[in-house]
Amino acid sequence: MTLQGIQTLCDYNRWANRRIIDACRALTPEQLTRDLRSSFPSVRDTMVHIMLAEWIWLERCHGTSPAKFQPGSDFPTLDAVVAHWDSIDLRGYAASLSGNDLERIVHFRKLDASANAEVLWHILQHVVNHGTYHRGQITTMLRQLGAKGVSTDLFAFYREHAASTVSA
Repeated sequence: MTLQGIQTLCDYNRWANRRIIDACRALTPEQLTRDLRSSFPSVRDTMVHIMLAEWIWLERCHGTSPAKFQPGSDFPTLDAVVAHWDSIDLRGYAASLSGNDLERIVHFRKLDASANAEVLWHILQHVVNHGTYHRGQITTMLRQLGAKGVSTDLFAFYREHAASTVSA
């Protein structure tokens, strides 16, 4: 994996998260928190899971191993989720990397306190892939709620990015 490749994936991740957030703005507060019996009960809880997974992995990359996640109820509204998510800067972290940083071994403790280590680029690739999985669940949940689903496919990102580069 190249540095440019990881940075592009992190750009894609941010773009896809924003598309999901924008699609969720059509939901009422009740719809946002309605238990749909999915991997995580609600759209809000699924969004919080994606957000906090990004946060915990970024913390681990910085040498800290948080012992727990905040509950979804700490983020009662979409605006609360977005405000916290905006403080988690995976793109900025990827942009700060250089040279052989991607090959660095990150040592951390998992939530069960067991020691673990992973290659940095594996972590960053995992975070993006993890978000992709759960954004797909949110798209299904949106449709279950009668709202419009949204495409967060990587090719859609590439096409949109290419179109914005050409028109600039």
